[in-house]
Amino acid sequence: MAFRFEFDATNKILLMRVGGRLTDESLAEVYRTALEYWAATGARAGISDYSSVTEFAVSAEFIRKLANQDPAVTDPTNRPRIIVVPTTVGFGLSRMFQILGESTRPHLEVVHTMDEAFRALGVESPHFEPLE
Repeated sequence: MAFRFEFDATNKILLMRVGGRLTDESLAEVYRTALEYWAATGARAGISDYSSVTEFAVSAEFIRKLANQDPAVTDPTNRPRIIVVPTTVGFGLSRMFQILGESTRPHLEVVHTMDEAFRALGVESPHFEPLE
């Protein structure tokens, strides 16, 4: 599993791209790292792109545990987050996370494509630069 972060400074959107085989352990690592990038960038919105994930080897139990943790973003009631996941399994797990965490993540949305994510955030031509 590999992941990287990008940032659109104009629209203040943090983009996380994840690829390869996703497991409970690797998803936990992604979540911990996301905390750091949210704090460092002061992003007003975020997109988690799981379009390049080749296998979702994540347990429902871990999704429940993750949904019960504090959100990775500061001020989650005012910062929209979008999960992009085109596969059926990944979409189902993401919706489970959304439903279970709804009380602490009211502005979390799950979509199938990046175009849907951009529309949900009201941006037309974002320009993302890689973050170190």
